Amino acid sequence: MQTEAEKKETGSGEDISLEEAFTMLDEITRSLEDENITLEESFGAYKKGMDLLKICNDKIDQVEKKVLVLNEEGGLDEF
Repeated sequence: MQTEAEKKETGSGEDISLEEAFTMLDEITRSLEDENITLEESFGAYKKGMDLLKICNDKIDQVEKKVLVLNEEGGLDEF
């Protein structure tokens, strides 16, 4: 049975929060460290992790575009 975060992850990635994606990446990392994981399972976990990493990078890029920087005159410029 999939968790709510896993259900969101299978979609476009727009519904999953950055925190949820980081939590899922942490869980995947722990599962890959398990000695009992099969090679096939590890490949699947790796692919899911790479997909989540792309979602994280996209979300961070969106935030960076919205960051405002204080200019010399005291006004705000987009970063």
